[in-house]
Amino acid sequence: MATGWGSLLQDEQQLEELARQAVDRALAEGVLLRTSREPSSSDVVSYAPFTLFPSLVPSTLLEQAYAVQMDFNALVDAVSQNAAFLEQTLSSTIKRDNFTAHLFDIHKQVLKEGIAQTVFLGLNRSDYMFQRNADGSAALKQIEINTISASFGGLASRTPAVHRHVLNVLSKTKEAAKILSNNPSKGLALGIAKAWELYGSAKALVLLIAQEKERNIFDQRAIENELLARNIHVIRRRFEDVSEKGSLDQDRRLFMDGQEVAVVYFRDGYMPSQYSPQNWEARLLLERSRAVKCPDIATQLAGTKKVQQELSRMGVLEMLLPGQPEAVARLRATFAGLYSLDMGEEGDQAIAEALAAPSQFVLKPQREGGGNNLYGEEMVQVLERLKDSEERASYILMEKIEPEPFGNCLLRPGSPVRVVQCISELGIFGVYVRQGKTLVMNKHVGHLLRTKAIEHADGGVAAGVAVLDNPYPV
Repeated sequence: MATGWGSLLQDEQQLEELARQAVDRALAEGVLLRTSREPSSSDVVSYAPFTLFPSLVPSTLLEQAYAVQMDFNALVDAVSQNAAFLEQTLSSTIKRDNFTAHLFDIHKQVLKEGIAQTVFLGLNRSDYMFQRNADGSAALKQIEINTISASFGGLASRTPAVHRHVLNVLSKTKEAAKILSNNPSKGLALGIAKAWELYGSAKALVLLIAQEKERNIFDQRAIENELLARNIHVIRRRFEDVSEKGSLDQDRRLFMDGQEVAVVYFRDGYMPSQYSPQNWEARLLLERSRAVKCPDIATQLAGTKKVQQELSRMGVLEMLLPGQPEAVARLRATFAGLYSLDMGEEGDQAIAEALAAPSQFVLKPQREGGGNNLYGEEMVQVLERLKDSEERASYILMEKIEPEPFGNCLLRPGSPVRVVQCISELGIFGVYVRQGKTLVMNKHVGHLLRTKAIEHADGGVAAGVAVLDNPYPV
């Protein structure tokens, strides 16, 4: 992939002036975060970090990522409905990973009682990097699929205007016109609205489960505002509030502060640190209810790294998506190498290969939210410690994707404007709604490009490593 903006990156004075204009435009467009000093207040806000220029992405790979998203939606939905597959796949992991075990306990409890929910909603984001092939071409390889709290759809809807502005300032109007319009927040809201409508109670609310300290509130508000425009009201509550004021009636309808809830949208609950015993009780109460959960617990489990690794085994996709060979081929084309670390010969071999060539692998625990993966020397130390312990089953091993680096400026509050070598990660947002056994909606609704300096192995925007970006199709 060519670097694209090479000559523009040479003139320091011009870059600083452009950066000032870009930041002002970002603030005007609402590309905002709360500050780390005041994460619970919008009195003082700043711009969300972003690239000065859009980053070049091969249009064929962008099209491929969009084309496979509906297959990923169908796959996640199929996994969530297959209790036997989930139990078998996660059996070794739940022995050693308390967080996944806790989620799985709730899943079993709900199955035993009988699932009250009849409408199911998935708002997910499938993330990819561009593997550099030996011949210089690039290939789309999936990093992970996020099935809970897939974020930045709201801010991604607002960044195209910023990069168009930068290119227009440079009199590059033809280039500015090539930046794709993108509105994931509208599409994500469309999914919530459809689930709300199918729930069938005009007075019922959408309950957004929020964190107390939420810097990324403007991203969430974008979806709330889209819903309000459709006359669907959203209330924001914490798990603690649910525990204190949430209740179920005899039909297992969910009430919060005395108001019926149609849809529960989780923007919290994806990391162990977000749960106290009280919060686990609140999650169980929500899960037992008739309300549409996004995601329900089975769909959250479908997004674990262990499930991702199991899906790459021969025959598994065919079993989950019978009679759909084209979908299976599209999905499999995006898979990187994924390896089980379960006790036994297969796991032993994977560990031996990773220890022999650590630069070619990544060690992944069952975690969301960025900043959890292990690379290089750190990975070697953990594998040496775990290689004879059953605890290794709480991780998977993945082939390390090696994209082609390129130059760009990463604009962050308080940081100088300088050109660094970067790599990007592309996410495609997917939405599906199922009623009973019928998929009534299955679509892709937009993209998110995040870019980071090559010295950072792991971490997204929320983790403070990557910045928002736009694909410039080439």
